Amino acid sequence: MTSVPVPEQRATYREVLADRRFRLLFVTRTLAVTADSLRIMTLSMLVFATTGSPLLGALTFGIGFLPQLAGSLLLGSLADRGRPRPLITAGYGLQCAVATVMGVAQLPVALVLVLLAAVSCLTPVFSGATNRLVAETLTGDAYVLGRSLSNMSSSAAQLLGLAGGGAAVGLLGPRTALLLSAGAYLVAAVAVRLRLPDLPAPEQAVRHGSDRGAGSVLRHSWYGNTKLLAERRVRTLLLAQWLPPAFVTGAESLIVPFAGGQDMPAGSAGPLLACLPVGMLVGDLAVARLVRPAVRERLVATLVVVLGLPLAGFALDPPLPVCAALLLVTGTGFAYALGLQRPFLDAIPEARRGQAFGLLNAGLMSVQGVGPVVFGAVAEFTDAGAAMALAGLATVCVAAYLAPWRTRLGR
Repeated sequence: MTSVPVPEQRATYREVLADRRFRLLFVTRTLAVTADSLRIMTLSMLVFATTGSPLLGALTFGIGFLPQLAGSLLLGSLADRGRPRPLITAGYGLQCAVATVMGVAQLPVALVLVLLAAVSCLTPVFSGATNRLVAETLTGDAYVLGRSLSNMSSSAAQLLGLAGGGAAVGLLGPRTALLLSAGAYLVAAVAVRLRLPDLPAPEQAVRHGSDRGAGSVLRHSWYGNTKLLAERRVRTLLLAQWLPPAFVTGAESLIVPFAGGQDMPAGSAGPLLACLPVGMLVGDLAVARLVRPAVRERLVATLVVVLGLPLAGFALDPPLPVCAALLLVTGTGFAYALGLQRPFLDAIPEARRGQAFGLLNAGLMSVQGVGPVVFGAVAEFTDAGAAMALAGLATVCVAAYLAPWRTRLGR
């Protein structure tokens, strides 16, 4: 695929938010991320308090991530074949139903985690449809700023969900906290159903309308993903967006046991977990608004180093204020992904945008599920601080792989 010149004209957040369709998708996604963070924090606290195991606590943190890759490989083509409003509404509605069951029914924790894992298989379909719709709505630098706004809203939502999760569990109890997350999902589902136009399915879905059986979905999903991964440019950009977050999430999942092992004040884990999304918000805002589009792409490897290097400091068992500072700086490094957004959109075929975005998100979630398991196991044999430091050094090693990415893609 030929190289596309990097546009130097910068869009503004005001222009992006002026689009009604994007604004609706932006607000509903923020609600869903808040609900998801609240749910993750509630379950992580429950499991670690019950078992005292860093590995089980880390596994709980990542249980909703692991199965998404299977869902993308087998069902991902649905994101390009269905009408977006029913797909997105069904996604939020299903999450609402699962959270409601967990909050109302007397289910053991193990069964709750199995239920979450099963539902997460469908997430790539819903997220792929949402991201495809955003890519069709915004163009040029407006698309990059739209992704930046989504990243910042996710950071703020995670901050609210993670920091408020502990308080919600303490004041209201875990079941009520889970019902709060269900309510947020319900609001998102209703808003999409009432405010999003009932847009038709993409043209390629109409062309293949006579071939929509279950076998066809599996076959087209597998074929589409194979074609995407066979493209060197797409494959490189996918790995660039998958690997660094996988390592950092592995470190993030160990913050609760690290704080407990260091005898930090009660409740320290919540504010420490909140430092990462705060750093992400600051980094995305600065890079999106102050850095030209072409420079963003040149800074990708440098920002990956910023993402990983501070985590090495946890090997020294620093005090609480230093831990918070290290995590804040780490969070700013996530802005590296802004330099990859436009090249990735240019690299994927328009007919497979929904599936490509589903694969991107599913792979991202899946490797973030593997990271906590791997580094949680490392922590069992060393300690949480050493495992977090190893995760940071692994992230820095990825920067060396990413340094010549523009040359490999002919940019």
